[in-house]
Amino acid sequence: MESVNITQNNSQEFDFEKSLDVGNWFLMGSPVPLLTIMIAYWLFVLKVGRLWMNKRTPFTLTNVLAVYNVAQIFISLYILCIGSDFLWHNGLIQTGCGIEKADVKLSATAGTYTYFLAKITELFDTIFFILRKKYNQASFLHIYHHSITVMSTWVILKYEPNMIATIFLGTLNSFVHVIMYTYYALSAYPQLAKHLWWKKYITKLQLVQFMLIFVQILADYKYSKCKPSNILITVVCVNLLLFVYLFSNFYVKTYKLNDKKTKNVD
Repeated sequence: MESVNITQNNSQEFDFEKSLDVGNWFLMGSPVPLLTIMIAYWLFVLKVGRLWMNKRTPFTLTNVLAVYNVAQIFISLYILCIGSDFLWHNGLIQTGCGIEKADVKLSATAGTYTYFLAKITELFDTIFFILRKKYNQASFLHIYHHSITVMSTWVILKYEPNMIATIFLGTLNSFVHVIMYTYYALSAYPQLAKHLWWKKYITKLQLVQFMLIFVQILADYKYSKCKPSNILITVVCVNLLLFVYLFSNFYVKTYKLNDKKTKNVD
């Protein structure tokens, strides 16, 4: 589609401004619908789901998980492609306030919205853990990570949808998720799961991701001609540091300590 400057055509300006009013988009008009989804999610994964499964046999969900994980791979690939294209043409540092070309702005906003919807669908990760009675995997780290990602993405989309920092974050995260959901899709089949040796490297990749996002957003804040807001910087950086702590702690407990126990047994 040919790039169109918003100021060049009044009728096109009206159409694009109407399209870019995210308040008219599904779940974006008010925080109430999203909060309702999140409360239902927390109730199910923390209480109701566990009570419901108490006297039931765990569901296997092999084929359901395979389809779900493959769908997540393609969604993440789509976001990765459009995000990479945007960053390739616009760079990693915000050079101006806003995006001049209306079609590019609409594409960036729509991509962020797709990322937001993807984060909502990823809540099923935890729901599937509960239905399979994998309660240890529905940890504080897992639930907090999924919850804060959904809610912060809503806030960013509502108030700062076209910042380079947030597009970089979503693009890099989608790259990690392509690899992660590929692992999950394969591990859904027991005959394949025993041959998958690279799970711990996904956690390492996630930690590298957090570090890169941290460096990028600080660089953007220092060198950008249109700096991200202090609120965005604070929220993202605090959560990144918390994620680094939680994921590092998970890595040490899951892999390092287990390796030591295995060596002691040997």
